[in-house]
Amino acid sequence: PPSLEEMVSCPPVVTIMGHVDHGKTSLLDALRKSNIVDKEFGGITQHIGAFSVSLASGHQITFLDTPGHAAFSSMRARGAVVTDIVVLVVAADDGIMPQTIESIQHARKAGVPIVVAINKIDVPNADISYKGLMEQGVTLEDYGGDTQWVPISAKNGTNLQELQEKIVTLAEVLDIKCDPNGMVEGYILESKQDHARGSLATVLVKRGTLKNGKIIVAGTTYAKVKGMQNERGEAVKKVSPAHPVEVLGWKEVPSAGDEVLEASTERIAKDVVDFRLSQLQSKKQEEDAEIIKVKQMEDREVYNEKRKQMKHLGKRIFRKSYVRVKEGIIGKDMESPNLSVVIKGDVSGSIDAILNTLATYDSQKCRLDIMDFDVGNITEADISLAQDFNGAVLGFNVTASKEVLKKAEEVGVSVKMNNVIYKLFDDVIEMLNERLPLIEEEEIVGEAEVLKPFSVAVNKSKQVNVGGCVCNKGTLRKDLDYRLERNGEVLFEGKLQSLKHHKEEVNSISAGTECGIILDDEFFEYNTGDVIKCIKTKRIEQQIDWMPSFLQE
Repeated sequence: PPSLEEMVSCPPVVTIMGHVDHGKTSLLDALRKSNIVDKEFGGITQHIGAFSVSLASGHQITFLDTPGHAAFSSMRARGAVVTDIVVLVVAADDGIMPQTIESIQHARKAGVPIVVAINKIDVPNADISYKGLMEQGVTLEDYGGDTQWVPISAKNGTNLQELQEKIVTLAEVLDIKCDPNGMVEGYILESKQDHARGSLATVLVKRGTLKNGKIIVAGTTYAKVKGMQNERGEAVKKVSPAHPVEVLGWKEVPSAGDEVLEASTERIAKDVVDFRLSQLQSKKQEEDAEIIKVKQMEDREVYNEKRKQMKHLGKRIFRKSYVRVKEGIIGKDMESPNLSVVIKGDVSGSIDAILNTLATYDSQKCRLDIMDFDVGNITEADISLAQDFNGAVLGFNVTASKEVLKKAEEVGVSVKMNNVIYKLFDDVIEMLNERLPLIEEEEIVGEAEVLKPFSVAVNKSKQVNVGGCVCNKGTLRKDLDYRLERNGEVLFEGKLQSLKHHKEEVNSISAGTECGIILDDEFFEYNTGDVIKCIKTKRIEQQIDWMPSFLQE
C-alpha cells in the first residue's frame, strides 16, 4: 500500500443503481449531456458503461452505469465493488421494487454510502419523500437518518445541480484519495471483440497512471497497451486513478469484473497468465474427476439393481422402452427431450448475465445443455457445433453473415438473434416447448348406464352379449373410445363393435335416449349399473415449467 504522503485527492466513482425503468439511464443522460436512451434496445441499459463528467464547480465525478435489469445482478454487484458512492434511483410513482432492495444489499455488502434520488417527481401520484426506504434500513436525513436524498426529475432536469453538490459534499467527507504513482491497478468494466481493432476492454484505473506501452494483466490474458480512448472516442496517452478508458492491445478478451494489475515485463505477464491457466486446468480436472466418480457410482447402483431383477425374474426378457415424441424433435439416440444451445454475445458481461439466468433452469421435462459460449459474431463453426447436437444458436447483440445463415438453413439449425434480453429468453422457452413430447388428454363426451344386460343371436350357433343402456350425459359417438367401469374399477377399454337404437345401427346417441351397446369384446358380461364412458382423446403440446424471474414480474 502507498504511504499517506503519496496519496492525492481524486474524483469519486459513483454507481447509479435502481429498479428497471425507474430512470437510471435518463439521469445519466441528463448528467453527461448525451443521448443514450435512444440507442438502447428496449430502453434497458445492457452493459456497464463508465463516464467522467466535469461540473461547473470544477469538481469531477466518474459515473458507472450498472444495468438495472434483473438478469444483470452479477454485473451490478461488480459495479458496487469498484464504486465509492451509490446513487439509488427510486421512482416516486413506483416505490421500492425487487431490484431496489437488491441494489441496497449490494451497496451494504461493499460498505458503500448511498445518496437517494427520488425520480419522476413531476408525475401524478408521486411520493416525493418515499418512506418505504425506512423498511429496508435506509433512513433519510429528514427522518432522523444520515442518508442524503434529493427529489429530482431526470426528464426535466429538476434539482440535478443539487444532486451533484450532495455527491461532491459526501466525497469530501469521505476524503477519497488515491496513489497516481504506484504500479497500475484497476478493474475490467466491460470487454468485447471488435472486427477492426481486435480485443478491447474498458478499464477503471484505481491506482497508478496507465500509459501507452505499459503491460497489464487481467484474469487469464494480458495487454501491452497499444492505444487508449476515453468515453468520447478521443485518443489519450495517460489515465489517472478514478477514470475509465478503453484499452487496445489485449491478447484475448478479458472478462468483465477481472482485476487489472501492472506487470514490469511482458515475460512476467506471460508467466502469470500461464500459471493462472494451469490453476484453472487443475481445478477443472478435479471437478471432472469428481463427476466421473459420481457417475461410476450411479452406474454401479443401476447395474446391481438390474442383477437383482434378473435373479428374481429368472429367464424373463426385458424390453427397453423409449419415450414417444414428435418426429424430428429428439436428437439421435436421445431417450428424453433435450435442447443444446451455443451462445454468442457482443460482450462478456452479456454472456455472464445470460449464463447466470440459465443457471436457474431446473425443469425436469427437458434437459438444457450449453455446448459453447463466446464473444463475437455467429460463425459457421457455431452452426456445425449446434448441428452435431441437434441444437440451436442464440445470439445477443451480434450478427451473422448471409453465408452463415444460409448454412444454418441448409442443415436445419435454428438461429435466434436478439437485442433485448426479454426476447432472447422468450425464444429459449419457445424452443424448450417445441422439444417436449405431445401428451394425451382425455375428454369424456358422453356417459351411459347399463339398465339391463341381454344377449342376441347373430346366427344359429352364435350369440353375443349386449348392454341395454340409457345415455345419461352428453353424446355417445360410435367412432370414439370407450371405458366400462364397475364399482369404480375399469373392466374394459377400447372401441365399440355396435351402437343401436331400435334395432338400427347409428353413429351417435344423445342424452336421454336408450340404446344397445356391444363392446369390442362379444363375450363381455354386462351387469346392471355398469357405467360406460365415451372418451375423446386429444394430443396437446406441453409447456415448460420454468421461467426467468424477471419475466414473472
